[in-house]
Amino acid sequence: MLGRKFQKFIKDIIDRTLFLQMASALGVLWLLFSVALFMAEQGAEGSSIRSLGDAMYWGIAALSTAGIADSPISGLSKLIGGTWIIVGSVMFFGIIVSTVTAYFMRPVQRPTDQLVESIETSLEELDQLSVEELDLLKENVDALIEHMEDIKSRRQ
Repeated sequence: MLGRKFQKFIKDIIDRTLFLQMASALGVLWLLFSVALFMAEQGAEGSSIRSLGDAMYWGIAALSTAGIADSPISGLSKLIGGTWIIVGSVMFFGIIVSTVTAYFMRPVQRPTDQLVESIETSLEELDQLSVEELDLLKENVDALIEHMEDIKSRRQ
């Protein structure tokens, strides 16, 4: 039961927020900044970033604000690294805040949106409904169709 609710929660987040798109953008930026940092640090004397893996690790450590990664040596890599820390942190925390806000603001949506969402949920779980629930759903859908036809006929 808890697993199903958790799956619905995750599905709601993915369907109703920009979490997936923003997390993907953050991942792409992490890779780009890591490659840029690696290229800027190549040949810098005393640099601890000797491979792309080292640069990628630095990018994760810098984003997590753990402060456990070695600092870049060259001026260009410091600029790249500092930009990544600011952009990455703003995006990371922005993703969290915007996802939570979007998810919990859903109950404030228009009643018609809630009706459509309720119907969508019922249709997704159609095979789990009892005969009585299916009958009730049919009655409601029939009433909705009748209401729509009435509205259309009044507009004509």
